[in-house]
Amino acid sequence: MVTDDLTTTKSEFSQLFGYEWGPEVGGEVAVTLPTGEQVVDLLCAFSITEPRIELVRSAPLPLWEAVPGIHHLGYWSDDVDADRDEFAGQGYSTEATRLAPDGSLFFAFMRSPSGLLLEFVTRVAEPGMSQCWAVPQ
Repeated sequence: MVTDDLTTTKSEFSQLFGYEWGPEVGGEVAVTLPTGEQVVDLLCAFSITEPRIELVRSAPLPLWEAVPGIHHLGYWSDDVDADRDEFAGQGYSTEATRLAPDGSLFFAFMRSPSGLLLEFVTRVAEPGMSQCWAVPQ
């Protein structure tokens, strides 16, 4: 979910549904958009509670504007490049990508013809990202 007020949204989910949150993480991220290269300042928090929710602070780019409801569904990918190509062949458009240090795709946001937004994230990132929703010791 993308929200203009990360703190209030976290509190709302905590109060209403008992959600607990990992640390807020983020920073400047270089992405490729259909209009070209862009740097976006992203800040997000992942729930410790399942089903897992990622809250993202809105940013001044259309893809990261706050919208009501679910923003996107995220999936681990063993090959983001191949998944992007497969979904593009099914009519999905590429909304944003980020390169991994090895030059492959780290993530890709893909939009279906009906408007569904999917994010494929390289499975290589799973161990590091899992610290964002680990239960504090």
